[in-house]
Amino acid sequence: MKSITFALGLLISCIGLAQTPDKTTLEKLTNQALSTNIELLKDWLSLPNNGLIEQHVQTNLNYAQAAFEARGFTTQVLETEATPLLLAERFTQKTLPTLLLYAHADGQPVEPERWNQPNPYAPVLKQQTALGEWEILPWSALQNTINPDWRIYGRSTSDDKGPIAMLWSAIALMDQANITPKVNLKVIIDFEEELGSPNLPAAVKVHKEKLAADMLVILDGPQHSTNQPTLSFGARGIQTLTLTTFGAKGSQHSGHYGNYITNPARQLSQLLASFYTDDGRVAIPGYYEDVAISETEMTALKNVPDDEAQLKKDLGYVTQDSVASFLQAAIQYPSLNIRGLKSGWVGDEARTIVPDRAIAELDIRLVKSSQPAKLIERIQSHIENQGYTVLSSPPNDEQRLSLDKIVQMNHQFSYDAFKTDIDSPVGEWLTSALERAFETSPVIIPTSGGSIPISPFLKALKVPAVSVPVVNSDNNQHSPNENIRIGHYRDGIISIMAILTQEFKP
Repeated sequence: MKSITFALGLLISCIGLAQTPDKTTLEKLTNQALSTNIELLKDWLSLPNNGLIEQHVQTNLNYAQAAFEARGFTTQVLETEATPLLLAERFTQKTLPTLLLYAHADGQPVEPERWNQPNPYAPVLKQQTALGEWEILPWSALQNTINPDWRIYGRSTSDDKGPIAMLWSAIALMDQANITPKVNLKVIIDFEEELGSPNLPAAVKVHKEKLAADMLVILDGPQHSTNQPTLSFGARGIQTLTLTTFGAKGSQHSGHYGNYITNPARQLSQLLASFYTDDGRVAIPGYYEDVAISETEMTALKNVPDDEAQLKKDLGYVTQDSVASFLQAAIQYPSLNIRGLKSGWVGDEARTIVPDRAIAELDIRLVKSSQPAKLIERIQSHIENQGYTVLSSPPNDEQRLSLDKIVQMNHQFSYDAFKTDIDSPVGEWLTSALERAFETSPVIIPTSGGSIPISPFLKALKVPAVSVPVVNSDNNQHSPNENIRIGHYRDGIISIMAILTQEFKP
């Protein structure tokens, strides 16, 4: 009896392994269980996930670990210097290639008062009214016909719990239909990506044998705004910069000391203005000199179907920086973005003072050809050429009395950019999978504008990497009222099933 059962199981396994489900089959499987899989997402989103809060991290790790194990994965908690990682593994056959998937379970902090719902961690279902407003629907509405344009609102719906729930749903649906993956699968879940993944690079080096794979796919980021299947073959890296200028030791009365004590906000404003030309290019000498865009890459960039006129209308702006003539070309260059300014008080708290200091926070989006240390050196050299003494800590009394112009400069490197060739085997494999699932070619993006912590994997594991973005571009990620369109959630499940059932031919 045991031998018959074993033989039958082997036969079923072989049948499943040979299956390559077409578009109709993938859609049918997903649509039949869509309400159940939305319930999974709803449950997953209900867990607060601020990576700065240890209890949040542990609760989400426990949930993810149980979800993977319920789907036949073995799991390991990979310790780091601080926040752990979760590794889940499921193998089909030794002879098959191994796919490593990366996603993150943490989200940006929330400001509940800015959300149009009672609690950002209590997801709600919404539909858009004729006036363009989004109104809450009862979850019972999903028991009838599901409108793909309805949306689920809550923190991390799109960035990045939604894609993880899509993966869990895809695996469960394939198991129920006895469809066997054509890759061995490893999944690494990061719980501090929104903090810059500070412990990830060292952890990848320590655990590189456990993470060994043939290719890496990143489940993060939005699809192209046309809502077509999308592949991104690179992402910019990131480092941050803080500049502080100083006035008197404390804020002083502007009537008594205005026109006399040098105002640090004015100093900082003038310094920041010197960083740029009037049309928005970085004016720091040599800032762009390492960037080169090949003819093939430029063709691919121009083929991205952006509607920039509509984008300007949707976002409400007219002017643009002149780093390049169009969006996709512009994000192939390193940026120098002023992300926040602080000095004194404003609004109802405004005071008639000369502030004691002014602070600017900047982020630098790195491209593959960027040399992070060299960019920082060029920025510092430019600041010194404006007559400033650059310090790494606040000035002491002696420095305050002996130096005319002081700026404190602190910087932190998070991770580098990455880029994979568009015509690489992994690119052709993913393209074929998405073409089978949707009967259309995906939008190919050579390098996306956002940053994800993938370069440590490439350096340690020596694998090619491609992002498969599966959420709507207008999802408000990192902001209040983050959401995911139900049609994207459905199509994301289909995309993952298509990838896992596509034969890889190196």
